[in-house]
Amino acid sequence: MTPVFNTTRRRSAEAAPQISADTLADRLQSLESALISGGSQLDPVKVDAAEQVTAKVHERIRLTGGRTVVALAGATGSGKSSLFNALVGEDVSRVGVLRPTTSKATAAIFGDEPAGDLLDWLKVGARHTVSGDDTSLDGLVLLDLPDVDSFETAHRDETERLLALVDVFVWVTDPQKYADARLHDDFVAALADYDTLMLVVLNQSDRLTPPQVQQCLDDLRQILVRDGITAPHVFATSATTGDGLPQLRAELEQAVSGSTAARVRLATDLTTNARALRSDVADSETDPTTLATPGLVDALSRAAGVPTVLDAVGRDFRQESLARTGWPFTRWVQALRPDPLKRLRVNGSGRSGKITEADVRQVLGRSSIPPPTPAARAAVDLATAGMADRAATGLPVRWGEAVTDAASPGDDNLADALDQAVIAAPLRGRAPLWWSILGALQVLFALTAIVGFVWLAVLGVAAWLQVDIPTPQTGPFGTPFVLLAGGLLLGGLLALLAKPLASAGARRRTAQVAADLRERISGVAQNELVAPVADVLARHRETREHLQAAAGQPSRPVVHRSA
Repeated sequence: MTPVFNTTRRRSAEAAPQISADTLADRLQSLESALISGGSQLDPVKVDAAEQVTAKVHERIRLTGGRTVVALAGATGSGKSSLFNALVGEDVSRVGVLRPTTSKATAAIFGDEPAGDLLDWLKVGARHTVSGDDTSLDGLVLLDLPDVDSFETAHRDETERLLALVDVFVWVTDPQKYADARLHDDFVAALADYDTLMLVVLNQSDRLTPPQVQQCLDDLRQILVRDGITAPHVFATSATTGDGLPQLRAELEQAVSGSTAARVRLATDLTTNARALRSDVADSETDPTTLATPGLVDALSRAAGVPTVLDAVGRDFRQESLARTGWPFTRWVQALRPDPLKRLRVNGSGRSGKITEADVRQVLGRSSIPPPTPAARAAVDLATAGMADRAATGLPVRWGEAVTDAASPGDDNLADALDQAVIAAPLRGRAPLWWSILGALQVLFALTAIVGFVWLAVLGVAAWLQVDIPTPQTGPFGTPFVLLAGGLLLGGLLALLAKPLASAGARRRTAQVAADLRERISGVAQNELVAPVADVLARHRETREHLQAAAGQPSRPVVHRSA
């Protein structure tokens, strides 16, 4: 940032700071956005300070106009009021022997632009309008503040309040108190971030010889460097002899020119608060796409009873296969066996694979899958805790706690989501073609056996009635016997063949359902566990980017840490 005060003593347009109104507004909005996205994960003390600053910036922008507020601040007896009167050209601020002399701030208004609203906002009641033909300081509002080391607490509080609002600081010290700890530790060092808006004058230089003045200035510069002022601008003045006053006036002219000092001060306020809050966020965050690990999905699957469901799917397929392709004379036995899926109340799809209204009424929103065992629940807790630990790695404590909370939904919510995922899964698919083929053959063989049986029965009755009915032969056996025996034998063999086919089909169906259920459980993990954590991580990233923008730092792409 280009300094308001030209430390090379060149008062040219090149020395003017480049903080536009649009830039200031953008940085203000960035800080406000950071406070929103950061929420309770930011230090409440820092948040309170930042909110006060944003409110101040809004109000100061409204009141800025062409006015620049410069404060003369210093220790008791430094000659602030004398210097103030010398700059004004009149004895406006009271100068006396008793200390503290200045109990309330006094304002000198240069130029015709109204300053009433601004001074009302500053709560400065003592006001003096400077008259004269000299317009070089037009736009300046010069304040004479109470002593920074006053034994009156109210005076010090007033000075601190105004120093938080003014645009430019002129620290006035003297040969006796230029190293005063209160001035340097409590004020200059505390405002070191505003060094481009800071000027230090060694007043009452007429009390020293030129070599002594130079020595004091050198010592004062070293102290200011220790205070954190990188390029301290210091020179000597004397309100009594007028030495240094032209230079001081020239510096004030430079601060007023362009009317940009207020925006520089406000931008520095935003930067200071954004940097303070920046310590509450990390430089990067874990990539949320790496959080739903296979171990997490496995743990959720066990807790959802997926192994029990898959076992029921296999048994259901085998049972249905035998019911469709078994020997027609014994198929009724299969109907007596309980439906494995109905017992779990998870047969959520018909043969078409679509959920029906009857299915919905049957499940009543919950399955009858046995609840997870303590070991399964412990596995879920361990997996979610591990996910939270990976996501929170490197994050400040408050953000880590927010991640942990997000990764810990209520047990009922997670259990319901898992149960609904299983209920909604189509556990039965289309009937395989071989069911129809084998079923048709079984019917054919059964009819063949029935025809042979009836034929033999007719022949038996005819023989009893001594009626001779010719019987066709098939090889050495009669055709009716061949039909009966062949139908029964082929039907039995086909029923035996259907069992390995049913087992193979059950394995395929179980594998298909397992893949579908795993995808659904992974979706539950994403929605119930990963998504809330990802939201926290997204807020963390947004907060960091907003704070960088508020501080005037370019936003650099951040590589997510791998989980």
